[in-house]
Amino acid sequence: QVQLVESGGALVQPGGSLTLSCAASGFTFSRYLMNWFRQAPGKERELVAGITSDGSTDYAAAVKGRFTISRDNAKNTMYLQMDSLKPEDTAMYYCYAKWFQEYWGQGTQVTVSS
Repeated sequence: QVQLVESGGALVQPGGSLTLSCAASGFTFSRYLMNWFRQAPGKERELVAGITSDGSTDYAAAVKGRFTISRDNAKNTMYLQMDSLKPEDTAMYYCYAKWFQEYWGQGTQVTVSS
């Protein structure tokens, strides 16, 4: 059974930091392109960051320099380190896996507010 389980979402003050995790099971994690997406209320889901099977990374302009995506293939886990958080980063964050098939997690809520 394929599962992507996000965790680490929380309420944090502007300027704060959070680390999200995405634990994968049921498929060959190391072969998959992994992405973080987010969706704010009333907005479309958007790509935040991605990491290929060999570790190459890419970021949306809005988060470049503040967020860091990484993966641990031995632990079947992807991470998103988020620093200098802004209120506009408030959203549900989802992990996504793609190779021959595509999988989505259920999301974890990040709220940036004072």
